[in-house]
Amino acid sequence: MARDDRFIKIYSQGTLNITEIWVDRETGVNYIFHASGNAGGLTPLLDREGKPVVTSVYDEE
Repeated sequence: MARDDRFIKIYSQGTLNITEIWVDRETGVNYIFHASGNAGGLTPLLDREGKPVVTSVYDEE
C-alpha cells in the first residue's frame, strides 16, 4: 500500500469551516479534522466513553 493510500476521507462538510472524518485503513481508527480560515486540527474521534471510534478497515480497490 502506498503512503497516500493509508487514510480515506469518509465524510466532508462545509467550505469555509471544514469538518472531515478520515479513517486509517491499517488500524480502522477514525479521526476528525476541522479547519477554519488558516487554522485547523486533527484528533481521534471518540465515543461517549472516551474510546477511539474504530470501524472495519476499508479496502475499496
